[in-house]
Amino acid sequence: MIKLENIFKWYQVGGARSFVLKDINLHIEQGDFVSIMGPSGSGKSTLLNVIGLLDEPNEGKYYFMGEDVLALKAKKRAALFQSHMGYVFQSYHLIDELTVYENIETPLIYKNLSSKERKAIVADMLDRFGIVGKKDLFPSQLSGGQQQIVGIARALAGSPKLLLADEPTGNLNSKQGEDIMSLFKQLNEDGVTIIQVTHSEKNAEYGRRTINMLDGQLKDI
Repeated sequence: MIKLENIFKWYQVGGARSFVLKDINLHIEQGDFVSIMGPSGSGKSTLLNVIGLLDEPNEGKYYFMGEDVLALKAKKRAALFQSHMGYVFQSYHLIDELTVYENIETPLIYKNLSSKERKAIVADMLDRFGIVGKKDLFPSQLSGGQQQIVGIARALAGSPKLLLADEPTGNLNSKQGEDIMSLFKQLNEDGVTIIQVTHSEKNAEYGRRTINMLDGQLKDI
């Protein structure tokens, strides 16, 4: 499903290159559940952003479902993301001007769905995550944990083939965190490929394999 070959990402700092990702080679099969671990600054989130088409490497090849992603035009790349990927951001990335209901509906607008179908999917998400009573509130009216839940609901609304999650339980209490990880495990058993970045050994164990990163490089694949 995903093949990364010799991926490098760097920033120019005073005429020198500061590497964030160094020679990343990674193969992820459909149906895998991968946990990426490592200290802060090791490149975990940048790697996730490259896989999620939110960031572009300076060098290397990226194939997603057989497509040479980096050779695609921006519009085609965006369509690939909208059709196949869901992303749970560490800092939520909810749209401030939209209600909870509208935020969850956002990824569905890009799909060929009727208003009735969109309504049914959003209602199911609101119900599944116990946030029906919050549907008309705006992100600024929610706690961090509630915003995280809305972000997860939005990521799952489009029934993605690939779910990318950056510290998905970071702002949740332990019970909510366990519920979310159990849900991820169930989704994976139903065929969704999941890649999560986590600092939690406990959360990492929900995955089928763990990849460790250090200084922009992969260890122990």
